Amino acid sequence: MNKNIQIIIDGKKLKVKESQTVYEAAKEKGIDIPVLCYHPDLKIKANCRICAVELKGKKELVASCSTKVKAGMEIFTNSAKVKKARKINLELLFAQHREECFDCVWRFNCQLLKLAEKYKVKIDRFIDRKTNYPIYQFKNAIVFDSTKCIDCRNCVEACQKQGVNFLEIKNRGTFFQVKPSESPNRDCVYCGQCIVHCPVGAFEGVGEFEDIEKPLKEKNKIVVVQFAPSIRTSLGEEFGLPYGEVVTGKITTALRKLGFDRVFDTSVGADFTTSEESKEVIERIKSNKKLPILTSCCSAWVKYVEFFYPEFVPNLTSARSPQAMLGGLIKTYWAEKEKIDPKKIFVVSVMPCVAKKYEVGREELIFNGLKPVDCVLTTRELARLIIKHKIDFKKLKSQNLDSAFGEPSGAGVIYGATGGVMESAFRTTYEKLTGKKLGKIDFKQVRGMEGIKKAEIKINGYCRRIAVINGLGNAKNILEEIKSNPLNQYACIEVMACPGGCIGGGGQPMPSEPDIRKKRAEGLYRIDLKKKLRKAHENPIVKKVYKEFLDKDKELACKILHTSYRQKTKEEVKIISNKSV
Repeated sequence: MNKNIQIIIDGKKLKVKESQTVYEAAKEKGIDIPVLCYHPDLKIKANCRICAVELKGKKELVASCSTKVKAGMEIFTNSAKVKKARKINLELLFAQHREECFDCVWRFNCQLLKLAEKYKVKIDRFIDRKTNYPIYQFKNAIVFDSTKCIDCRNCVEACQKQGVNFLEIKNRGTFFQVKPSESPNRDCVYCGQCIVHCPVGAFEGVGEFEDIEKPLKEKNKIVVVQFAPSIRTSLGEEFGLPYGEVVTGKITTALRKLGFDRVFDTSVGADFTTSEESKEVIERIKSNKKLPILTSCCSAWVKYVEFFYPEFVPNLTSARSPQAMLGGLIKTYWAEKEKIDPKKIFVVSVMPCVAKKYEVGREELIFNGLKPVDCVLTTRELARLIIKHKIDFKKLKSQNLDSAFGEPSGAGVIYGATGGVMESAFRTTYEKLTGKKLGKIDFKQVRGMEGIKKAEIKINGYCRRIAVINGLGNAKNILEEIKSNPLNQYACIEVMACPGGCIGGGGQPMPSEPDIRKKRAEGLYRIDLKKKLRKAHENPIVKKVYKEFLDKDKELACKILHTSYRQKTKEEVKIISNKSV
């Protein structure tokens, strides 16, 4: 039983839960205790010691994040002893962290700088001891600057939690260093959870600062932009708007002000993905082959299967991801209608995910010598562009998308939350298999932030088991379950690499925490609920493009809408700065 007890914090008598830590109790009561290494997704490590507090009767300060409350405990969060300790700890942390504030994912919300100002810290009191540490690049997705690392080990734990174990702690003389694994059996999947769990910006997306304006400088090109479903309920956070607020129209306006020639919605691409995926699901269920079907729109998950579980590669659906499908249609269907040479079209995607940067470089996506998408910007990168161009996002009036690809269904929008792909597929697959209208549209069994959700669906008298996963560590558990008991079969499994799905992606605004992700998801479901059009296969633009274009050339349609996967070996890690490794 989690009973209430009384404690005293800074002279105030408070009733708190017996199970809480000092930090949790203080936060719940609105008392500020600073933290750096603490993150609600991760285990408490008490490494940074910034959350230190004083307990009456104790000589040594304690870490509030790891100290449980006790009845009668008297706590001081801001005593002279506490302030002195925090100041010294901060100065020591700055000695591990090479400052590069302009080039940092936390630039506009840096807790380290806020604390330095609060405690009047001299950030250069000690010489930076990591100036000769290397900077690594993981393919075209992630940069890890170990000169900025404060050894909190959040990235290592996040990587372990994903079941990847690519980041490791190694001895470096009398110190420790976070390094990418040299084992041929471990590789990065580019999910970017290291980025959103690092409190000091040691990780970032490739090109996050250096190349973000490249798309706008493309001359003699028609520069087309598409933006992902989850962006519409997360971008506003970067401009002080409430978590989960829907800003679709403002995004469209901002993109036009930045100079993009056309603005489309990747959620329409999701409607095409659902249509193709549904056909594949029906075919495999009827033939009882290559089951369970594994979704493939999450590129970090695809890389995870290709590297860690290649025996499941045939189970991945061959339907391309929404950004790849829409990009392909832009350079074929739309180019043909507008009489534009596809080579003159430059497609940019705004994604919640750094793995999407990796995805667009996949050779398997190239058709007619062209990549469907030329460049990927993260949500954070779009925010930085808007700020750099002095666009007042809050005051923007909403504009409609360009009409060529119309509006998405509600099913396309909920792709941004865990369970959204499965729910969208269910709405379409059920009606195609049964020939009946689906009475209850909302498939709430697959919604929510739980890591593993399982359900059973009855279609035409048959019961089908499904699973919805977010977090690759949870996916590993399901794959191992299937391997150990292949007869206990699932029909379909949705996997999103990041917690909460795309709403918690490695390219999203920070912080990314459970309560924030929940609000982002709720925003997407509100959009779906308000839409008259809620099924992908009923989207007029989907019907039109199939009738006018895709159905007339099945071979071309297959190239645009489908892809292939293969077993992957460890990919090269570049050292882009190496003074002394």
